[in-house]
Amino acid sequence: MDIECTVEKIKNAVLLAERMTGKNLSLPILHSLFLSTTGKSIRIRSTNLAVGVDIEIPAQVKKEGEVSINGATLSNVFGNLEDDTVVVLRQEGEHLLLQTEHTKTIINTFPLEEFPTLPVVEGESFTIEAATFAEGIRSVYFCAATTEIKPEIASIFIYAEQQTLFFVATDSFRLAEKKIKIKGLSDISKILIPYKNSADLLRVLDSLSGEVVIMFNKNQLSLFGGGIYFTTRLIDGAFPDYRLILPKEEETKVVLIKQELLSTLRLSNVFSDKFSHVLFSVSPTIKKVLLSARNTDVGSNESSVDAVIEGEAIEVSFNLKYFIDVFQALQGDSVALLFTKVNKPILVKSVQDTSFLYLLVPTNR
Repeated sequence: MDIECTVEKIKNAVLLAERMTGKNLSLPILHSLFLSTTGKSIRIRSTNLAVGVDIEIPAQVKKEGEVSINGATLSNVFGNLEDDTVVVLRQEGEHLLLQTEHTKTIINTFPLEEFPTLPVVEGESFTIEAATFAEGIRSVYFCAATTEIKPEIASIFIYAEQQTLFFVATDSFRLAEKKIKIKGLSDISKILIPYKNSADLLRVLDSLSGEVVIMFNKNQLSLFGGGIYFTTRLIDGAFPDYRLILPKEEETKVVLIKQELLSTLRLSNVFSDKFSHVLFSVSPTIKKVLLSARNTDVGSNESSVDAVIEGEAIEVSFNLKYFIDVFQALQGDSVALLFTKVNKPILVKSVQDTSFLYLLVPTNR
């Protein structure tokens, strides 16, 4: 191998690929990046067996070749080089020479035959804007269970009906659903992306612009666009039929200014107990929502937020952390809280954006 390229072109690819190496796995080869050249480009591949990525970058190829090299080492080297610097990568026996105008680095390599290939996914497919797919995942993934006791809910559930792509996640205490209209999209029964793989998927999507092709089957999903090929394992399980528990009607509807509610929740959080309880008291007579939090070791706080209220007075306790989490996905200036009965889940929605909903289960004090 003998290539020449600007640092800027290759640095981002190396940093992205290194994040997907198997840092905690016992197989040393999974700590490495696989570099190969073909024609006028260099390809950088990595995998931890759960996810994998293959990135193609234009380069001046003087001699083709393949090499496997420690990902952390290569990432640290490129992280300390200026973007506009020209870099030469040349294989010399069992070493890789990395040379710029002012530096010369020699890095040990690994045996090539040990590096695993990435799966070629065959099955159903659809095309979507990278930013749109990222928005769907980012809107719900914070709700997914983080333990794998129930792998089907430690996942992002994706399905499509009537040209609408649904993204759903739950940990049994709260649930988020995001709907995105895609013209011409065929129905999809289910895609279950493991929660632990979602961060890597988002990194890839955030590095892309334009459309990507999603290909999936029962066990694998791949994404291709902008010279990047990404794969992730899928969960083969049944996601709960969450639509059965969505409230069909509400007894009390409360509309508040989003930022005012968020600021009040954060203040209440200072005084919440070890279970992060906050008590909501909805008062139609004074047109306010009262929030109360108390911690015997810290003190107590009572705050109010002006609101437009339709329906009956109600008093319910919620987990503050779960309530605050939803604000990262809420668009617009106003938020609607839809209550049914005491100790029944409530719906949290943006007044301006009907594509997202959040279901939150009350807590017992």
